[in-house]
Amino acid sequence: MEGTIYIRMRNRVQSPPNEKVYLKDAAQIIAPESLLPRLKSLIIHQLTESDGNIVVVDVMKVIGIITEKFNGIEVQTIGPAQTIIEVVTKKKGVSIPFFLLIWFLLFFGSAMTLMNFHEDVSMRSVQEKIYLIITGEKDTKPLLFQISYSIGLGLGMVLFFNHVFKKRINDEPSPLEVEMFNYQMDLDNYVILHENKESMKRVNDD
Repeated sequence: MEGTIYIRMRNRVQSPPNEKVYLKDAAQIIAPESLLPRLKSLIIHQLTESDGNIVVVDVMKVIGIITEKFNGIEVQTIGPAQTIIEVVTKKKGVSIPFFLLIWFLLFFGSAMTLMNFHEDVSMRSVQEKIYLIITGEKDTKPLLFQISYSIGLGLGMVLFFNHVFKKRINDEPSPLEVEMFNYQMDLDNYVILHENKESMKRVNDD
């Protein structure tokens, strides 16, 4: 036996269309120095037009390719059993009218949501009562309190999302990033189960 190699499949790999996917792209490899260069250059998939945007490479296919090329070698796998190959095409430039439309919808949609929420919970009357309790004076437009509240609301949103434009405040992920991560994990699991032909066997399959 020449030795033992260890491979750890990556969760997701991006590749341009119609490219060859090498083992070094789809997995981390630990192997004897004499085998490592040949293993890294091993082609495990050739992307074609029929593949679409997503391809799932199963570790069993990878082991089959390795054992076919290297007789008498032992393959140990660690981690995920599949790698998702995402075919990435060249990104188009941002359309200014489309960007302005999205910005307009988000800005005014958010404003309407906040105003409707404040109206539902009678925020104005609550602020008037708080102002009366603090100052002892009745004011139907306690601007000092309302302006401070608005500034605090904006700062609270910045702290909640942990970003000032593209700058992160600290290393802790924001709730939005956590939700996006969970969504991506659910999406990857769905793709693995439905795009990988080896993950399910039907009654009529040979």
